[in-house]
Amino acid sequence: MAMADITVMGAGAFGLSVAFACAQRGAKVRVVEKRRVGAGSSGGIVGALAPHTPERWNPKKAFQFESLIMAQEFWAQVRDTGGKSPGYARTGRLQPVADERALKLAQEREAQAAELWQGKATWAVRSSEELGDWAPPSPTGLVIHDTLSARLHPAQACAALAAAITASGGEIVTGDTATEGRVVWATGYEGLLQLSSDLGQTVGNGVKGQAVLLSFDQRDRPQLYADSLHFVPHADGTLAIGSTSEREFDLPDRTDMQCDDLLARAVNTVPALRDAPVIQRWAGVRPRAKSRAPMLGAWPGREGHFIANGGFKIGFGMAPKVAQVMADLVLEGRDEIPQEFRVEASL
Repeated sequence: MAMADITVMGAGAFGLSVAFACAQRGAKVRVVEKRRVGAGSSGGIVGALAPHTPERWNPKKAFQFESLIMAQEFWAQVRDTGGKSPGYARTGRLQPVADERALKLAQEREAQAAELWQGKATWAVRSSEELGDWAPPSPTGLVIHDTLSARLHPAQACAALAAAITASGGEIVTGDTATEGRVVWATGYEGLLQLSSDLGQTVGNGVKGQAVLLSFDQRDRPQLYADSLHFVPHADGTLAIGSTSEREFDLPDRTDMQCDDLLARAVNTVPALRDAPVIQRWAGVRPRAKSRAPMLGAWPGREGHFIANGGFKIGFGMAPKVAQVMADLVLEGRDEIPQEFRVEASL
């Protein structure tokens, strides 16, 4: 390949999305991955693209809302460019309403969503009976139904992005650490640890998550959120359930008893899953920036180097908008990154 305009280090959700956005604007892009596409937490199985609650609005929530609205067009473009499906669909989400206090809060959020979501999606309190047998068990007989939540299959989305980058004239290489042109570092939790070492202060770390994938076909149904678990029906007839949140761990990519406990809780919440075959148990470490928001922008003290990291639990949901603002910055020098997402916010 000719001299690259942009080198992206890391083939996860942020790295691949930024590379795709740059390639779509005509840049010569080279992605460098030390293991394989989607090797880290981005190669997982859950893929719940869920919004923040529609209240106490701030730039972070507005950014995520814009990204979720952009997602349908973004992932369709990825699919059409590379010929592989990311498994995206905006199928919505159901959550049980636990008690009268939760009902009052849900109704307040319903009113605020009508304004903050600009008529592009809804947050509504509905009867469980109205929603049929897939509605999660609810003590009040009521559930929250939002139409902004979407799903994709993370590992498939990484493969679809890689195919789209290649089809756009980009290059993806494994193991080579050479860089050309401007460099975007999207190297996950290991990158946050390295950045902490380089800067002499902790700017982020990794949080392990475990999940399970079942053979249980609900492919056109909304995802569920109950007992702090995400139940995500995928287009291929599988159901992903996740995930744990572990700040201390020994084996980053191995499942253990916490995964067993997660599955037991899932069956307790949705008894119909009791006999569903387990297809896969998954573990990976998600990058959590000190600010808990994505870390985007120029690398302090390294001219021509940029950081796109810290997606944590919302990386794929943020990816379309992250790709846009990083391409603006890297290719055009146009900086529209919210203050809360800047690298400096984690220093």
